[in-house]
Amino acid sequence: MQAVTIWHNARCSNSRGALELIRDAGFEPRVIDYINDPPDRATLVATLAATGMPLRDLMRAKEPSYTELGLDDPGISDAALIEAMLLRPALINLPIVITGRGTRLCRPPEQVLEILPA
Repeated sequence: MQAVTIWHNARCSNSRGALELIRDAGFEPRVIDYINDPPDRATLVATLAATGMPLRDLMRAKEPSYTELGLDDPGISDAALIEAMLLRPALINLPIVITGRGTRLCRPPEQVLEILPA
């Protein structure tokens, strides 16, 4: 059986929904509580790049620190955005699911079905 990993926050309904769909499909994923066990820089950069999405789409703009830190300024560099995500992992949008078929931000949670192993 192929590995499935989810960057998860149990307080997030989208994350709980994706985790439920993964388990309902017969997989027991590696669950990473990214708030308490945040990724290192290399892992964060590689994982975000693997989604193929713009960096800002992978940030939680509704997180209070997003505006407090001025991250809504379009002139902020990607390097500064990455640094903010490393310092405050709650800024990372989720759930991010990683499988052999791809890496995806699963919002809505049903998107996870597109990358689960057959």
